[in-house]
Amino acid sequence: MPLDKAMPSLSRTRLFPVDVIGLGVGNSAGEELHLSATAQAALGAADWVIGSARQLALVAPWVAEQRARLLPKIPELLAQLEAMPDKRVVVLASGDPLYYGIGRCLIAHFGADALRFHAGVSSIQAACHRLALSLQDVDVLSLHGRPVSVLRRYLRAGASLMILTDKHSHPRQLAQLCVECGFSRARISVCENLGYPQEAISHWTVTELLAVGSGQHREFAALHVSVIHAGAGGGVLPVFPGIADAQLFTDGASGQGMLTKREVRLNILSLMQVKPSDVVWDIGAGCGGVAVELARWGGGAQVYAVESNAQRLACLQQNRDYFGVPDHLHIIAGRAPAALAELPPATKVFIGGSGGELTQILQQVWSGIPRGGCVVVSAVTETSQQLLRRFEQQLVAGQYRSEALQIAVSRRGELAGEPCFRPLLPVYLYRFEKTAARSEVIDNV
Repeated sequence: MPLDKAMPSLSRTRLFPVDVIGLGVGNSAGEELHLSATAQAALGAADWVIGSARQLALVAPWVAEQRARLLPKIPELLAQLEAMPDKRVVVLASGDPLYYGIGRCLIAHFGADALRFHAGVSSIQAACHRLALSLQDVDVLSLHGRPVSVLRRYLRAGASLMILTDKHSHPRQLAQLCVECGFSRARISVCENLGYPQEAISHWTVTELLAVGSGQHREFAALHVSVIHAGAGGGVLPVFPGIADAQLFTDGASGQGMLTKREVRLNILSLMQVKPSDVVWDIGAGCGGVAVELARWGGGAQVYAVESNAQRLACLQQNRDYFGVPDHLHIIAGRAPAALAELPPATKVFIGGSGGELTQILQQVWSGIPRGGCVVVSAVTETSQQLLRRFEQQLVAGQYRSEALQIAVSRRGELAGEPCFRPLLPVYLYRFEKTAARSEVIDNV
């Protein structure tokens, strides 16, 4: 279970709240450290002060050496805090603990009442001030522990992107991805050692950064943030739902193969109404058209795409990386219903393919989704429609809501050199929403 999804412990198990103190940008040992009176009081009263060696050196005037502890890895830190509920503890953080900091994890684990926060100036704020950027006009993206391809879904004309990087997403990698996404004229500002005597701000075109990487030697300080100024033009990825079929990798000709067509995908997105907190299963994901759109526009929803065909799985992975959703789209190689056993519980489910197991899959997912969750199913054959109608007949009145629609689309083509409209195969979409805490399926219909 991710740390920020852990169940909160009861705050009443702690006698004193944990003080989380953000140390502002640029504070270094030997310089005056600007802390609020409450933060200073927390340091003075603490039984234990936990932080990195650099952070502990900063607060040395307030903290005796015997009360200082080096910051361990997060799971161990949580265990240590749980083990000393009767101690006054300070955890040191960089900048603002509640903005891409440790604060979110601590709140998720202990609950807000068990914590007290003291904010400092973050590197994000400092970089905006150095570059004269309004913070509200900047999109902030953390690539710590995330593939650099995540950047793909944020790059768009005119964007200013503040990037928190790790060793896999340094400026040259960012420049390379800008070029791949059609932003070959983008500029990147690199802000190193903000607030320290060795602070450096440099500005590059992506061409210059790539030349440095291949021919000259240029290393950037470990403490840095990058700002991408995308500029005008460029951009090869969509910025709105409804990805063109031809943009997706498939197991057939361009825009063909096992792919839900754009017009149908848009209706599925509307029926699903995915929220950032949702866990979504896409069963029979094919090449991933629906799964990619759900992950790309779902605001943080976690999508689990289940597919068994090897060629389609390869296309699914290509689409996941190309459209920048590797952190939100999880590929499950296998067949439903067996492949569903190890997945986290779903709040919403889309069934695009069932391999002849539609009835069993429907019963399993319906029993598992919570009140307010929904199941959306696409059907083409009369057999599938009959199974869906029978499934609805087995549901208990008052425990669900349903709707169904037929989508019949014609696209312009040519006939004997003249334009004409050719119909696509009609698709039927069924949506079942659970309205009761428990919703039964009866077998005697």
